[in-house]
Amino acid sequence: MNRTKLSKKAFIDSAKVFPGGVNSPVRAFKNVNSLPVFIKCGKGSYIYDLDGNKYIDYIGSWGPMILGHANASVIAAIEKNIRYSTSFGAPTILETKLANLIKKSFPSMEKMRMTSSGTEATMSAIRLARGFTDRDKIIKFEGCYHGHVDSLLVNAGSGAATHGVPSSPGIPKDLIKHTYSLEYNNINHLEKCFEKNGENIACVIVEPIAGNMNCVIPDLKFIKKLRTLCNKYKSILIFDEVMTGFRVSNGGAQELYKIKPDLTALGKIVGGGMPVGVFGGKSKYMDKLSPLGPIYHAGTLSGNPIAMTAGIRTLELLSKNNFHLNLEKKTKKLMDGLSNLAKKNDIELLTTYAGGMFGFFFTDKKSIKNFTDVKSCNNKIFEKFFKIMLSKGIYFAPSSFEAGFISSKHSQNDIDYTLKMANDAFKKISKLKL
Repeated sequence: MNRTKLSKKAFIDSAKVFPGGVNSPVRAFKNVNSLPVFIKCGKGSYIYDLDGNKYIDYIGSWGPMILGHANASVIAAIEKNIRYSTSFGAPTILETKLANLIKKSFPSMEKMRMTSSGTEATMSAIRLARGFTDRDKIIKFEGCYHGHVDSLLVNAGSGAATHGVPSSPGIPKDLIKHTYSLEYNNINHLEKCFEKNGENIACVIVEPIAGNMNCVIPDLKFIKKLRTLCNKYKSILIFDEVMTGFRVSNGGAQELYKIKPDLTALGKIVGGGMPVGVFGGKSKYMDKLSPLGPIYHAGTLSGNPIAMTAGIRTLELLSKNNFHLNLEKKTKKLMDGLSNLAKKNDIELLTTYAGGMFGFFFTDKKSIKNFTDVKSCNNKIFEKFFKIMLSKGIYFAPSSFEAGFISSKHSQNDIDYTLKMANDAFKKISKLKL
């Protein structure tokens, strides 16, 4: 019996109107040589496809669903406000309320602007940095993904890494020459770049915990050196916390590492699953934006009232009852369990986590300790593992280069079942000698 018959039909239909049948590349399941399942609905830690198959969801819409799917309180707030209209293109008090909730957890964001996506937030933050410093050059890091902005798709992670495309056609060479792409966690490369080009560097943008080349925890010395060098050369430090904001702690990675960036980009969780982005920082920078200053930023749907409503209720719920402490305990149990089971079955597996964000990485080399060594990734093992787990009702990211996410609705039973199925998968894989 074909358990994904309706999903396959849906993919054939979607491929007629969308390139590759999807609206974002990783969704196509190309990295696991499979066809995607089409999702019909979700509730709590579970999602259900068109054929009625149930999955424990470890993607959570790539991070936003930290409260689980269809949280009753968030849905009730949306239903209440959606009656008044879905958009105004004019100011509402909802924008101010959400901004104040964000500022409480991210005090470095003295002022901020709403956008409709994380890509817009990072793009706007870089424009602001360039406009404020009157410099063109920027530093980013290989494997970090900051959205599909032209000057940032240089050795990008996420979908770009999955499909083996370090940079995309269609990007003018004149833009690329303004972007220095350095190795993540490499202090030596960073220092040399600043020594040679520091007077021309407008900003450094970084994922303080990388999530688009799997989940990579930074060297604390590296993060501190970023702050020191930006101070020395009067460059602006931008933390892209679209993924980590409210996910690894209530105040994001900057709270964990006690490093205050000049500008921060947020998204995902701050919209409660609705399309949203935010960028903000010190007032002296933000006040250069129009209409106060000359640096232009606008957006018809920026501060959309429904997105603001979902974000407000989500952040209110996150602030209660040791939320992130309990979330990390679940993540730790899952990662420690996978690590122990892999060892038991003689499979090389790296695991890492922070808060409700995690990563695991199959490798051929016992000496590898760094997720940034993409060449060491054993995609054959990952593909086999992914397919076995999916067939058992467990939905991990369909790429070796993506982080995973846990919600407050994931139960101990969910995790126990996941580990039981993982042990079965590892047993099968160890016999295949992939």
